[in-house]
Amino acid sequence: MKEGYLWDGSGEPDPEVQKLESLLRRYRHDQPAPAFDPLAQEQPRPRGWRFPAFRFSFPLAAAAAVVLMSITTFLVLRAKQANSRGPAWEIVRIAGAPRVGWHVLSANSETAKLKVGQTLVTDNSSRASITLEETGRIEVDPQSRLRVIASRLGHERLSLERGTIHATIWAPPGEFVVDTPSAVAVDLGCVYTLQVDDSGAGLLRTTMGWVGFKLNGHESFIPAGAVCRTRPQIGPGTPYFEDASPAFRDRLTKFDFAKVTPEERQALLEMLLTDARKQDALTLWHLLSRVSDRERPNVYDRLAALAPPPMDVTREGVLRLDQKMLDSWWNSLGYGDVYLWHMYERTWSER
Repeated sequence: MKEGYLWDGSGEPDPEVQKLESLLRRYRHDQPAPAFDPLAQEQPRPRGWRFPAFRFSFPLAAAAAVVLMSITTFLVLRAKQANSRGPAWEIVRIAGAPRVGWHVLSANSETAKLKVGQTLVTDNSSRASITLEETGRIEVDPQSRLRVIASRLGHERLSLERGTIHATIWAPPGEFVVDTPSAVAVDLGCVYTLQVDDSGAGLLRTTMGWVGFKLNGHESFIPAGAVCRTRPQIGPGTPYFEDASPAFRDRLTKFDFAKVTPEERQALLEMLLTDARKQDALTLWHLLSRVSDRERPNVYDRLAALAPPPMDVTREGVLRLDQKMLDSWWNSLGYGDVYLWHMYERTWSER
């Protein structure tokens, strides 16, 4: 069979093809073919979604891979960040309606959680407590704002923006810290009360153990029974025991924070040294590093009379503020081992 037969019927036919034609003859179409071009114009195709055709491109594939990896990395890091926040503080309402954000803890409320970045607020009739099993318990008085800055194993940091808290800490020394507008309180294994007023000024009172109070390298150590005031831009003042006379406390506050003339300052210092009792060695030890070189010998002599220095401490060394000698004298006073402070305070340096 010639190939022309299949197209135009010319040439020698194939018997098998003829047989097939005979079987299909009754289905033969004998109408003229439609004009497809005019038909396409009269009946346009319905519009639908049209997708552009892309040709495979290695640069495009590489860019897509980078985007996918970036999204995956973001999700992984976000999950790790959520896990690194550690356990949240558990809030228990004591009185009134303390709140966290828009959530109010009413009398019928269950316990809530205080997480990193959240703030617990109490009004003038509200009180609450927060507890973290491995750290401690804190009671929050009325008209207070307490925020969680960091919360992870061995690293709990809060910020008391205003108000009063009562902290009972059983975590190891140096693991719990509270920021205030004028100082940072580093727990060294203790029970204490911390107050901050609307101006940012504060007061720390230690009931058990001792607390380190600092701002920009300005340090105070507050053992049980002692108090320390603090002021914005100045930092912690000189600690003193609560049973000191009102006159002693007033003069110390003026010496630390008031704007006085050099003559008035000298007079205040002389009265403090004269009125100091044996237990006021706490105050005089702090004054050694807060007075001028000219004033320091008088402070040394009075302190040495009240609490004689250890054998490894010399007058010349203290007058030049030898840190090892100052530390040794502090440890001999029995208020706490300053080694703990040097170990942990660097971890909580101001950022």
